[in-house]
Amino acid sequence: MSIRGVEFRNRVLAQKTVWSAGAYDALSAKYIEAAGFDAVMTSGFGVSASFLGQPDAELYTMSENLTVVRNVTGAVTIPVIADIDTGYGNAINVMRTIREFEAAGVSAVIMEDQVAPKRCPICVGGVEVIPLEEGVAKIQAAVAARRDPNMLIIARTDVVDGAAAMERGRAYVAAGADMIQPISKCFNSIDGLRAMREACGVPLSLQLLGWLERDLSPAEVASVAGMATYALVPLMTVAAALKENLTALAQRHSTKDLPRPVTDHNSFIDFIGFPQIEELQKRYLKSA
Repeated sequence: MSIRGVEFRNRVLAQKTVWSAGAYDALSAKYIEAAGFDAVMTSGFGVSASFLGQPDAELYTMSENLTVVRNVTGAVTIPVIADIDTGYGNAINVMRTIREFEAAGVSAVIMEDQVAPKRCPICVGGVEVIPLEEGVAKIQAAVAARRDPNMLIIARTDVVDGAAAMERGRAYVAAGADMIQPISKCFNSIDGLRAMREACGVPLSLQLLGWLERDLSPAEVASVAGMATYALVPLMTVAAALKENLTALAQRHSTKDLPRPVTDHNSFIDFIGFPQIEELQKRYLKSA
């Protein structure tokens, strides 16, 4: 059952963990919903890879990200959490960004405190963060711009020192952030995450990458997180399947005995909604 609005917000903040997966387009979002996830997150890493074929270095624009997010919100009924990178500028830019993504129908946004253009912390080391005061001001601007109080503002801090992350987390919550998201490199144990959860006083948002994905049990995740996202499993699953099947196809020029099975044509056209379109055509496109 879809949860939106106040129900979604209450569930997350009560730490009744919402489980999601990372979408990179509308089709992947539909599969995430069909699989039974509670929500879908539009992954900046995935959007950059899929939309541009480029790394996650904030190479796409706010409007390009927004195009993908609008397609996703239009394709699913479950809540959509949007990765809005650094908010695409200073605190004033952030206000427009919040209003645009709110208008697109998202239930939450995740904004990080890196210097723009950002760098992907799971791919490179030594990312640069903005001063704490600037990070606080951007959260305050986001809260002021939000028209729907049920839309969650998730502040991600990309500092890797645990004490500094806790300091920033507390400051961002005081500025109005609903949740805090530390990066996977910040801690290396569930004890560190529990200390972060206690220090901030709000449930964490976790992107399950690296040791978080590999080592934590679902119960451990639920002990600290109001939201938990398998951010890259959909993208990496598709990437592996495409690479294997297309390599074999280019070599053999035959679809027999492909390394991975392909989806049945008829089941796919049913999934993508052709029967519903045909029914609408019969209803509204009357022949002369």
